[in-house]
Amino acid sequence: MDIYNALKTYFGYNEFKDGQKKLILGALKGNDVLGIMPTGGGKSLCYQLPAVLLDGLTLVVSPLISLMKDQVDSLNELGISSTYINSTLNDNELNYRFQEIRKGKYKIIYVAPERLNTYSFNNLVRDIKISMIAIDEAHCISQWGHDFRPSYTEIPRFINSMPNRPIIVAYTATATNLIIEEIKELLELRNPVESIIGFDRPNLFYQVVKVSNKMSYVIDYIKNNFMEESGIIYCATRITAESVTEKLNQQGFNAVAYHGGMNPSIRQQNQDDFIFNKVQIIVATNAFGMGIDKPDVRFVIHYNMPQNMEAYYQEAGRAGRDGEPSYCTLLYSSSDIVKQKLLIQNCTFSEQRENILYENLQYLVDYCNTNDCLRAKILEYFGETSEASNCNNCGNCLDNSEMVDITLEAQKILSCIYRVQERFGVSAIIQVLRGSKNKKVLEFGLDKVSTYGIMKEYSESTVREIIMTLISKGYILVTTDKFPVLRLSKKSVDVLKGNEKVYHKRHLLELKSPSKEKDNHASSSELFDEELFLKLKELRYSISQEKGMAPFMIFHDSTLKEMATYFPQSKAAMLTIKGVGLKKFETYGDFFLDVITEYCDKSQINPIEKIVEVALKNNDDINNATNDRYKRTYELYQQNLTLKEIAEQRNFTVNTIIEHLSKCMKNGQTIDWSRFIDNPEKEDKILSAINKAGIEKLKSIKEMLPEEICYEDIKIVIAKNKLR
Repeated sequence: MDIYNALKTYFGYNEFKDGQKKLILGALKGNDVLGIMPTGGGKSLCYQLPAVLLDGLTLVVSPLISLMKDQVDSLNELGISSTYINSTLNDNELNYRFQEIRKGKYKIIYVAPERLNTYSFNNLVRDIKISMIAIDEAHCISQWGHDFRPSYTEIPRFINSMPNRPIIVAYTATATNLIIEEIKELLELRNPVESIIGFDRPNLFYQVVKVSNKMSYVIDYIKNNFMEESGIIYCATRITAESVTEKLNQQGFNAVAYHGGMNPSIRQQNQDDFIFNKVQIIVATNAFGMGIDKPDVRFVIHYNMPQNMEAYYQEAGRAGRDGEPSYCTLLYSSSDIVKQKLLIQNCTFSEQRENILYENLQYLVDYCNTNDCLRAKILEYFGETSEASNCNNCGNCLDNSEMVDITLEAQKILSCIYRVQERFGVSAIIQVLRGSKNKKVLEFGLDKVSTYGIMKEYSESTVREIIMTLISKGYILVTTDKFPVLRLSKKSVDVLKGNEKVYHKRHLLELKSPSKEKDNHASSSELFDEELFLKLKELRYSISQEKGMAPFMIFHDSTLKEMATYFPQSKAAMLTIKGVGLKKFETYGDFFLDVITEYCDKSQINPIEKIVEVALKNNDDINNATNDRYKRTYELYQQNLTLKEIAEQRNFTVNTIIEHLSKCMKNGQTIDWSRFIDNPEKEDKILSAINKAGIEKLKSIKEMLPEEICYEDIKIVIAKNKLR
């Protein structure tokens, strides 16, 4: 099977995203790989697809213990046999999984980095063939990154201890040039195939909002824009997260908190409720989110400014993973800077690392105070140059506020910094300019300098904002110390001499929320039938509840929108829909076809042919792979196993096994369906319901039957009586 057939068969896509093909082919040729790709860019597929095609097993090293089960469940839904090894397993569960791994049951194993160098795991890997090791969130190995994990430093030792070094592939969404080089060095990647995709996320709208009352703004913003949609609100501290959650719930929102101080079981439940769409909003500290696969987060609000641009980019990037328009809002206040500096000071870092943290914080402060394109400012941090000065999709580029000449104010501030001999920070400079009688000001004799009180008519917040603007424009430099000091740059001389003007936007108190009716980044599915889309969402939700999994693991919204655009009414048509692979169709296809066909009959809608670039309908490789799947299922059936036992052996659902056996019967092989009917009365009830409701709609049949009779029972009776 080539990579395009595997892409469609397992993942349901006809083409690769930017950079994916290069990395996948690199791994399949036996090369090490390094992929830097934005959130939603398809990093996981870059190691999951080669894992299917390589001979042997793939280890995925991931720090995301709380999400491993979801990731493994998603892979198993795709027909890729997977499991995980981490501290959540007891000894019996661990030993059982080791036995299954030795038997060759799995293609992919997720493992926490802390497990790599344990005695039991090292014994295991000596007995099995490891074809590839994938390091997810590879930036965690760099001590200069915002999310350094000491356990990641164990990875190179583990790799070097292996008798035969496998292919090493590393992926992350967040890395500066310095971190990229350190990843390659620490993991000892050998001439890796590299693909660094642009960091731009065109579907995300960025804005910085300066408001006096953050809570009021958040409540109005969500009420006016996102009452029916999922969102994340990030807070700097646990206390703030709890307080914001309580106030949202008092206003009628459905919100839960998430932070490191909570009971672990409650924290996990809150995360699950958010992912499963049982709650609308999760209010979290930075403990939440890395690796979260929920694709339909429509808004991310930073109630407080994070520590640096890397953290902001990754947290804001949890919006819009499905490519649909989504909104990232940072609520800025100068007090946030104080909080973040205190957090840095209260941690034990080397002087070098502490200085870097202050520099990174300052870059984010500059971002919050710039009048330039916010998207360009983000890209600049990661070493990219924006092609356009106006992205037309951020708060600054869409802000038509008047540009005001602040040259005189700038000269007063720059002169004050010079008069106090560049020895003080922002707060002291503001106090001098506003004529404060503060004890510190008087002790240092700062009330005697010529600039004392020359801006007393300005509010503290206004002076602070102008200073921050001058810093962001490079007229003022800030030392990277615990107590940062303001100094003049060479650029400031031209302003002081009157040779250069300084301008600043006269911002409204609160920037207008983006109009969702005037999105510059259009939805990928603009013409879908909204009524059918909602019916498909209802079906997806009921299936997800029955199976105990997140709705997006069944199909993403974008897939349902395509169904509601093209109205597929056959297997061939359904397989042209993005996100519908062979395994997904076998498991869920008939349910969704029933709803679509019923809706189209009622509304007199004809299906629309979807033209795809890669024709797969008659592809020999896919047909051969399909027949091989049925053959293996039939062999297990011949061993007198139950449907559940066959499903466990094949790592499929019972519903999929029924589909396999139905295909075997259609191909002329004998199936005794009576083996799987535990009660003749059940069969009679199902046949009676079919007689009344007809055979076309499984849902109609199910609604006429007792709750204990499931869809699988109905399918068995249909197959036994050859009713299709």
